[in-house]
Order: sequence, then C-alpha cells, then structure tokens
Amino acid sequence: MAAAAAAAPLPLTCPPPTSATVRSLTADGHHAAALRALSSMAASPSLRPLDHFALPPAIKSAAALRDARAARAIHALALRRAMLHRPSPVVSNALLTAYARCGDLDAALALFDDTPPPLRDAVSFNSLISALCLFRRWEDAVAALRAMLADGHPLTSFTLVSVLLACSNLSGGRRLGREAHAFALKNGLLYGQERFAFNALLSMYARLGLVDDAQRLFGGGGAAAPGRSDVVTWNSMISLLVQNGRFDEAVETLYDMVALGVRPDGVTFASALPACSRLEMLAVGREMHAYVIKDGELVTNSFVASALVDMYATHEQVGKARQVFDMVPDSGRQLGMWNAMICGYAQVGMDEEALRLFARMEAEAGFVPCETTMASVLPACARSDAFAGKEAVHGYVVKRGMADNRFVQNALMDMYARLGKMDVARGIFAMIDLPDVVSWNTLITGCVVQGHVGDAFRLVREMQHHHQQGDAVDSAAGVVPNVITLMTLLPGCAILAAPARGKEIHGYAVRHALDTDVAVGSALVDMYAKCGCLPLSRAVFDRLPRRNTITWNVLIMAYGMHGLGDEAMALFDQMTASDEARPNEVSFIAALAACSHSGMVERGLELFHAMERDYGVEPTPDIHACVVDILGRAGRLEEAYAIISSMEPGEQQVSAWSTMLGACRLHRDVHLGEIAAERLFELEPEEASHYVLLCNIYSAAGMWDKSAEVRNKMRQRGVAKEPGCSWIELDGELHRFMAGESSHPESAAVHEHMDALWERMQRQGYTPDTSCVLHDIDDGDKAAILRYHSEKLAVAFGLLRAPAGATIRVAKNLRVCNDCHEAAKFISKMVGREIVLRDVRRFHHFSDGYCSCGDYW
Repeated sequence: MAAAAAAAPLPLTCPPPTSATVRSLTADGHHAAALRALSSMAASPSLRPLDHFALPPAIKSAAALRDARAARAIHALALRRAMLHRPSPVVSNALLTAYARCGDLDAALALFDDTPPPLRDAVSFNSLISALCLFRRWEDAVAALRAMLADGHPLTSFTLVSVLLACSNLSGGRRLGREAHAFALKNGLLYGQERFAFNALLSMYARLGLVDDAQRLFGGGGAAAPGRSDVVTWNSMISLLVQNGRFDEAVETLYDMVALGVRPDGVTFASALPACSRLEMLAVGREMHAYVIKDGELVTNSFVASALVDMYATHEQVGKARQVFDMVPDSGRQLGMWNAMICGYAQVGMDEEALRLFARMEAEAGFVPCETTMASVLPACARSDAFAGKEAVHGYVVKRGMADNRFVQNALMDMYARLGKMDVARGIFAMIDLPDVVSWNTLITGCVVQGHVGDAFRLVREMQHHHQQGDAVDSAAGVVPNVITLMTLLPGCAILAAPARGKEIHGYAVRHALDTDVAVGSALVDMYAKCGCLPLSRAVFDRLPRRNTITWNVLIMAYGMHGLGDEAMALFDQMTASDEARPNEVSFIAALAACSHSGMVERGLELFHAMERDYGVEPTPDIHACVVDILGRAGRLEEAYAIISSMEPGEQQVSAWSTMLGACRLHRDVHLGEIAAERLFELEPEEASHYVLLCNIYSAAGMWDKSAEVRNKMRQRGVAKEPGCSWIELDGELHRFMAGESSHPESAAVHEHMDALWERMQRQGYTPDTSCVLHDIDDGDKAAILRYHSEKLAVAFGLLRAPAGATIRVAKNLRVCNDCHEAAKFISKMVGREIVLRDVRRFHHFSDGYCSCGDYW
C-alpha cells in the first residue's frame, strides 16, 4: 500500500495570481493572460486580496490589445474597490491613456473631468495632452498645457514631447514652438541623458519647414552634447533631412555619425538609403550595403533590406535588388519588402516578373496585398501582353475592399488610360471626392499617353479652379500643378513640336521657382530640342544649378538629332570629364546616334570599342543597332552585316536588322535588303515599315513584280501601312495634314498655294524624285502624288498663315521622303524663309537651298 501510494502522481496545484503575476505577464507582452490573472484575483478576493498595484499593468494590457471593453471592466472594478483615485491617481491616469488608445476620447475626457482637481497630478495632465494629440486636437492640447501650468504642475520631458507635436500642426506653431524651445532651455529639459524632448524638438522644426533651425539645434546640442552617442538623435536628423529633400546633407550627416563613433542601426540605413535613390548616388548606396553586410544584425533587418531593394530598383539594378531580396529568409520578409521588389520590377518594365512575384507573395508567403502593392501591380497588369485579364483586376480590387483608396484609384485610372479607355478613367476620377494633385496628374498623363494633348492642357486649367482641402492647394485657385504635372505636359509639347505651349509651361515653372528642379529642367531641355529650338534648349541646360545623367543625355541626343555631331561629341567628352554625371547606356546611344547622323564613322567605332573597356558599359542590342546605322549610312554594309551576325540570334536583333534594311534602301542593295527583310518578317511579321522599306528597294531597282508581291503579302497578312501625317502649330493651335487629303478647313487654299510653289520650283530646276512612289504608274501620276505629300501641305499652310519672316516648323510621324527633302530646299531659297522639319529620326533645318544634314541622312 505504501508502494502504491509512492507510485501515485502528485497533485498539480497552481498558486493563485498576485499583483506581481499581472505585472510580469504585462511586461512580457502576454496581455490576454494578464487580464485573465486580474479577473481571477477579482473573482477570489479571499485567496489573494486585490491591491492597486495590479490595476495599472492590467490597464496597460487592455490598451495594448485595444480592448475598450476590458478597460471599462477595470474602470468599474476600480470604482467598486475605491481604487480609482486612491491612494494616488495612477489608476485613473492609466485608464485615461487606455481609453484614448482604444479610440474612445470621450471616455478619456470624462474620466479626467470626473477626477477631483486636487487629485490630478502632472501625469494626469500628460496623459490628457497625449490623448488629445492622438486625436489631432492640437489647440485643445495647448489649452490643457496652459491649465497644467496654471495648476502649478511641473512640465517634464514627456509633456514637452506632446506639446512640440501639437506645435508642429498649429497655424501659429512656429511662435509657440520657439516659446516651448525657450522654456525647455530654461528648465534644463533638453540636454539630459533622456533625449526624447531634444529629438521631438528636431522633428517639430522639420515639420514646420524650419530645417535650418533644426540643423543649428543639432549642431549646437546634438553631436556636442552629452547625448552625442544617442543613435536616435542622429536618426532623427538624417530622417528629417531626407523628408525635406536635403539629400546631400543627409548623407554627410551619416558620414559624420560614423566618424564620431556612433554605430548606425537599422533605422539609420532605412532613413539614409532613400537619399541615395534621389541623388542617383549608387556608389554611396553600395558603401552602405557593404557596411550592412559586415553587421550580422543589420543584414537580416527587413526594413534595411526593403530600403536596399528600393535603392537598387530606383537605379534600375533589379538584379542586385533581387539578390538582396533573396538573401533575407522567407520568415524575415515583411510586406514592405515584397512591395519594394514588386515595385522595382514594375518601374523598369519587367512586368511579368512583377506579376509572378505578386502571385508568389499571396500563394506562398501568405501576405494579403495592401494598397501599396496594388498601386505597383496595376501598371504591370496594364502593360503586360502575357496578362489577359486586365480589367478583371478591377474586380479583385473591389473584392479586397480597396476601390475607395486614393492610390489604388490613381493606379486604376492609369491602367484604363493605357488601355485606351479614357472614358472609364474619367469615370473613376469623377468618383474621387476630393481629387488631389496626384489624381489630376494621373488623368493628365493618360491624356498625353493617348495623344490627347489638348485635353491634357484643358485639365490643367480645370485643376487650378477645382477647390479642395490639402497641402498642394491654393484656397483661392484650386489644385496647384507641381513638378510632375510639368514633366507630364512637356513631353506632350515635344511630341507635337508645339513650342508655344512649351514656353507657357516654362513661364509657369519660372514663376513658381520650379525651373531649377533637375527633372523639370531636363524635360525643358528635351522639349525645346524636339521642338527645333536648340539654342533655347542649351540655354536651359546651362542655367540649371545641377544636372544629372538624363539632362546630359537629352542634350547630347538633341545635338545629334540636329546633325551637330561635333557639338554632341564635345558635350559627351565634357560629361565624362566632369564629376556631375556618369555615362550610361543611353549616353552611348545618344553619342553613337550623333556620329551616325553626322557621318563620323571612325569616331563612332572608336567609342563603341572603348565603352566597355573605359566606362564599364556593356554593349546592348540597341547599341549594336547604332553601330549598324553608322556603318550602313556610310555604305559599309558588309561590316554592318558582320556586326549583326556577331549578336545572339533572336528578338534582340530586330532593331539592328531594321536599321540594316534602311541602309540597304539608301544604297539600293537588293541582296542584303532581302536577307534583312526575311529576318524581320520572321521576328516582326506585323510591322508595316519592314514591308514598305523592301517595296522601296524593289521599286528603286525597277523590280515592280517583286514590289507587288510584297504589297500582296501585306494584304494577305492584314498589315496596313501607317499613313503619313504632318502637323504645324500656329497661334497655339495644331493643324494636321494627310497626304492628298482635303479635310482641313483651308484645304483648297493650301492646295492652290502648293500648286503655285510647285510651278515656281519646276521653273527653277526642281525635278520630282519619282522613286519615292511605290506604284508602277507613269511619272506624271507619280509627280501628282508627290505634290500633295503631307509635309509639303503643312509647309504651304505655314507660308500662308505664319507671320512674315517667321520660321516654319513642321513635324512628321514617318521618315521624310527624298522628294519632300529636295522640295523643302527649293522652297526655303525661293521664299527666303527657314524651314525646320522634324521626322521620326532627326531634324532638318532648311535655309537658302541647303539642309543642315548635308544630304547625309
């Protein structure tokens, strides 16, 4: 029996919970267990009497769980046990904070009002001020501060943190903030071991736009004060500099921090890396990455990894971004990192990769996409040919409850605009209660993308008279256009070769101090160049205080398009010699194109062979196509063919083969032209220009049967030639002309004037180049077709309607034909006017019978 008793299991007993139990559970984050322990104590007071030490930690657990019901139950318990204000107001203070965090400000205010004034202490007022700030009741928070001072309670650093937050959001916040600063200095609240108030003061000055004040404060008491090793202070300074666009200074502050021996943490790099993205400082970003890799804790930090992914993706280094992404274990990847990688793919046009990663995020990682995710995914859906169910994504958004989110609505507008469904995009826009500048910019961009530039300008006028509340709003005028608005409109002006509208935008930029922004400046340089106003383009370039790689590329490309190869190469050499920007792939495309247009064959080949060796830029398919163009224009077709043969076969050869085909048309090489055309028919069977170029080659060689066969093949495949269209801007209005058409209101007068010009040209020795006509008809009929080509009609209209002596600026959607090129030279001499003709490839400046291209085009 004794043996049996010894073998019996001992009874398991659990000691009753105590106040220490509740405090321990709350401290360890076991909030639900803490509330259960308190409930057990309250239900069995005979086992363990309830004291006032158990209530505050339990209230803290209720606040952490956002459990208002539990907070009210503890409140009732405190009232029954007479513990609400006795022996101190610690319980009522904790309840006030809990009610606020549970979203019940009325209960918090009622509790404060019910507390007898003699029982209120400094913590009571701190809790009240903090609660009012939580609900953005800034003026009430300042009023509570004044009451606190009137009652004779001392201000602490905790009080000051809330007060400074209120000052950041008040209309008179600058004066109040400086008063609070002075008070803190007088009472020694800034330079103690605790840096909460100091950091809050930095943030206040930053939010009020007083960044210089924040820097003086930091310089006077940040690095030199006893708290110089406080990483939070340094992080606050770096973060506020980045948020206010002071990217250079943010990076310098990080270097100072490390030099003074303060060890950066995850927040430091998560704050500083965006500066590298905005400044295009990839090298500095890599330095930060190297530092992170050396630190075992930082390398797995999800926030740092997300910032690195974003930094590399912004620099179009998506391969590097993906390496960082893959280095973080699945369990460590937060939604923000997935969003950064998906956004990175979408930004560089790798839409299928973005969509695959999105699907993996949901299916494998189990993350529910947020509005930020969808704002990146929707553009990828719109652009991807592989994704068929584009509009079905709209239904997915509705099911996820995101249809009313502003970011998602903007992305949906962009998607429908890209699909050509502007009516749907406008419908979504109309559903937005108070469209902000981003929403307006999205709709304006859609109009420009679809070629509705006139509608885009009308929207800009409308947005400025649309009243709404917000930061980017002038209460008297409406939504104020910003940098993005201008950058959206300027390419529209460039597409239409409409300098008058471009000058309006330039004037707006100057009046609103936006013309020195590097992005706006680059867009202005591009707009003036593409409108044929190269001196203005250069003037804008020279006045910019800072230029990036895009700015340099735009002007190099402009010089090349205008046939000024020497100037383009001089600018390229100046760029490579400066520390302002490093050449990239586009820089070499621009330089090589300039060499091609100006016949600088050896200079172009020298650059091609040096680019990887001297600049670390690998030749791409587009760069190979530029070299083919250089050789092809010069008649070195066999060398051009060898360049193409050295490339990897496939779609990447399309541009090179197309360039080769154009060179064969120029030099009438039927054999190589047929080879190039056959390759192109395999790779791009729906592209009409390939068939047209081959027809040109056959027609020029008198091979009419072959030309007819190609046209027949086009009909069988349903391939239609894009009709030629030319346009001219006069008095802010665009006038379009099609070959032989009569839809323009002044068509009869234009045709009559063209007939007169034609007769005058023939008397002065002009002979129509009938090789430009692809049909096997007699020369008289060919000449009749050539007479009314679209560019000739546009020039004739310009001569009729433009002011005397004004330059005639015409743009065309296709390459200008040989006959129109010759005719423009004759007309420029006959009428004594400069004619600027922009085709799909370059500019031609005609003056006194000569063209700037020197007939090398």
